[in-house]
Amino acid sequence: MLELRRRVQTDPASIAFAQLAEECRRAGSNEEAVEICRAGLARNPAYLSARVTLGRALIELGQLDAAKAELDLVVAGAPDNLAAIRGLAEILQLRGQMKEALAYYKHALELAKHDRDLEDTVERISQVVAPAPPPPQAGPQVSIEEIFNFDTLIDQLGLPSASAADGGFGGTSPKLAMELPASEGGPEASAFEDIFAEISSASAAEGGFGETEPSMLDSVELRADDTDSLAVMERELRELEVQRAQEEQRARAELAQRRRDAMIGALETWLSAIVADRERHSA
Repeated sequence: MLELRRRVQTDPASIAFAQLAEECRRAGSNEEAVEICRAGLARNPAYLSARVTLGRALIELGQLDAAKAELDLVVAGAPDNLAAIRGLAEILQLRGQMKEALAYYKHALELAKHDRDLEDTVERISQVVAPAPPPPQAGPQVSIEEIFNFDTLIDQLGLPSASAADGGFGGTSPKLAMELPASEGGPEASAFEDIFAEISSASAAEGGFGETEPSMLDSVELRADDTDSLAVMERELRELEVQRAQEEQRARAELAQRRRDAMIGALETWLSAIVADRERHSA
């Protein structure tokens, strides 16, 4: 970095500014990287690598709009620039635009096949934006005659049933017997009308068939609540994704700082060794 600084200071038009800015960004000095890039791009506006560095430094500083503008220029000039595409995907992810971010991440994965980090990111975001399952299909329509067995009802109510020898209800079906007057349906029809009267009175005492049961209303309300809960969970998942991305960025910045400290420490140790060796030779 010292050599790069010297070259840029000696020749402000040198393209070494891009490498110097990238080293500053990796070391966590994002503000300095932005200043170096903008000064260098004023003289070399077509240097796309420097714009990528500028865009990524602006992302670290939280200036997403400015970062997107720089990376869009890069992609317009170089559609397959992997670093710019990943940067745009990160911006969209931080904004919570998961579907758009997923499209950029998939494009990046096409350019960098078998990249484990990209594969994990695509899989994780795909689970967030997965389409909702199709609504359950309505079951087949069932008639009232299929639900109720009238012979069983007669036995349960303890009412007299038609003689088996007479063919049951005089050969007339229960449905027809209900519709016939007593003079036409005979005593069997009258007996069935008594059965139906008891069923109707029991229904009226419990609220009647015309009223909706509370349990049915409760189930409808629960389904509506479930829908709201899914929406809340989906929003919370998006927020967790954004939070995780921010934590990853902070971790990367901290790692870069540690690497810089380690390099400085190693350089100091090396210089101390050189000074000590020279002192021994002088002695």
